[in-house]
Amino acid sequence: MKSNVGTADRILRAILGAALILWALTGGPLLAWIGLVPLATAAFGYCPAYAIFGLNTCDSGAKPGSAGPTGPKPA
Repeated sequence: MKSNVGTADRILRAILGAALILWALTGGPLLAWIGLVPLATAAFGYCPAYAIFGLNTCDSGAKPGSAGPTGPKPA
């Protein structure tokens, strides 16, 4: 599995997942346990739904001055 969840996305997923699980543990509805899903996708850095829809929030990893989609930067 290639990572398809970027850093900011992972942080938001972890916070949301932890909040939902905390809610479930403190008497919230049973559905709040769905927080395990965003927590797991944050931990693994992979989201199956992103893969299905062709989404990717990972950083491109390209270095400044390297060739991009439009070619190399002029000197």
